[in-house]
Amino acid sequence: MSGLRWTRKTTEKIAEQLLSLGIQISANTVARLLNEMGFSLKTNRKNIESGVQHKPGHRARRNRQFLTIKSTRHRFERAQQPVISVDGKKREMIGLFKNNGRTWREKPRQVNDHDFRTDALGVVLPYGIYDVSRNTGMVMLGTTRETPAFAVDAIDRWWRTRGGKGYPDAERLLILADSGGANSARSRVWKCDLQQKICNRHGLSVTVHHYPPRGIEVEPNRAQTVQ
Repeated sequence: MSGLRWTRKTTEKIAEQLLSLGIQISANTVARLLNEMGFSLKTNRKNIESGVQHKPGHRARRNRQFLTIKSTRHRFERAQQPVISVDGKKREMIGLFKNNGRTWREKPRQVNDHDFRTDALGVVLPYGIYDVSRNTGMVMLGTTRETPAFAVDAIDRWWRTRGGKGYPDAERLLILADSGGANSARSRVWKCDLQQKICNRHGLSVTVHHYPPRGIEVEPNRAQTVQ
């Protein structure tokens, strides 16, 4: 074992190091040999579960939950009923800040050399709504806090501007969401606002499936009690 613990070597650097050992080889040959040995460029993959120790059978139950969600989604799609996936994103500063990605331009856009909060014009909270069947998305921007009321207002606006026009004969709506955040499975405000602003207002039967652990179903004009 050497003292080298963390390293990031390109094929060019590997070729240079081999040359210092008397082995003449090109960077392209290094890449080809690595590929033949089963190596390739890979990113990290989030597969290790964190948190408390799970009881026996947890993975099987978790898998059944995802299979249930899949079955419900297919049932809605076959009936041509809308299915949306919702999720709140991290706060974003508005201003001349660096953002990943590239655009076709004659010259690069000049941005600030540091991402200081004092240089921002403001801060927004994006809340995304993805129409699974139509493969289209819509992002609402909040300026205060990510609350259950904001999340339901975003869904309500999506339905009034996109969903209701794309699914004029819809009677049901399936919402897929994480268990935490504004659309938490334990939030009574989330459930109550869905009842009042989506079910009662638009006459829809709303089914919510959380990834995982639970799902709730709310019928139109039948408000839940908030204690």
